[in-house]
Amino acid sequence: MGSIADAEDVLQETWVRAWQAFDRFDEHRASLRTWLHRIATNACLNALEGRRHRPLPSGLGLPPTTGDAPLARGVDDIPWLEPIPDALFGTSSTDPAQALLARGHLRLAVVAATQLLPPRQRAILLLREVLDVPATDVAEALETTVAAVNSGLQRARAQLNDAQIGPDDVLEPTAPERRALVEKYVAAFERADIAALRELLTEEALLEMPPFAIWLRGRADYARFVERVFEMRGHDWRVAVTAANGQFAFAAYVASGNGTHTLHTLQVLDVTPRGISRNVVFQDPRLMQRFGLSPTFNGEGGLKSGG
Repeated sequence: MGSIADAEDVLQETWVRAWQAFDRFDEHRASLRTWLHRIATNACLNALEGRRHRPLPSGLGLPPTTGDAPLARGVDDIPWLEPIPDALFGTSSTDPAQALLARGHLRLAVVAATQLLPPRQRAILLLREVLDVPATDVAEALETTVAAVNSGLQRARAQLNDAQIGPDDVLEPTAPERRALVEKYVAAFERADIAALRELLTEEALLEMPPFAIWLRGRADYARFVERVFEMRGHDWRVAVTAANGQFAFAAYVASGNGTHTLHTLQVLDVTPRGISRNVVFQDPRLMQRFGLSPTFNGEGGLKSGG
């Protein structure tokens, strides 16, 4: 769905439909898991029908801007793609959600929600690649054939490959190289050290900030824009680490002038073996509340285990 609130609405619809239809459930025809996947998937597809896409700024078709370009006015009527707090997932080692976090596939789920894929292909990708649902069960859930599921999966993979998106592009959450890069990035950000930040970026690093429609591509423009933020908001920052989409994220707090640091942004990073390749910066107070972020810095920063 690309939105926590939308996903929760569809979840409630799924439970209502399951409760109303439970007397018709036949365990000899399908497992409970397959039956529930069918209800949930169709509830999602029905909810997505006729809705606008949930893009990020780089998906609007506009060219990237330079690091000195003024901030365009925020586009508030676009339903932007939202990150998912890792804390929403269970802690059991047998939980499929934990398995997909460990494999780093959650990022693919979020990418699929950017509408790179049409809804049915997205459903096939998530069920097959992320949740490991057998093709026969996916076909039953979508009321189609196994051949159609396999064909849809091939087309989904091809589109992701064309967009150069895959699980190998992002370091796994436990990779020591990832932790080292993140530690350096956090330290440089708190010091407002532009030179150090720039060295940690990939050559084609992306920076985007919904609801502002502009986006930047390239180490130089990325670094220049962040430098302007420091020039405007000051050089006194604090960072609290969190996690989103199975990826590293942090809350940035800026000095408010009265001895405290107030919440400024939630930033979600893609960390690759070559460096930081993407930073999506969110300022929506409702979204940051979903992450349980304190409005003022409480001294709890640093890297958390698994975060």
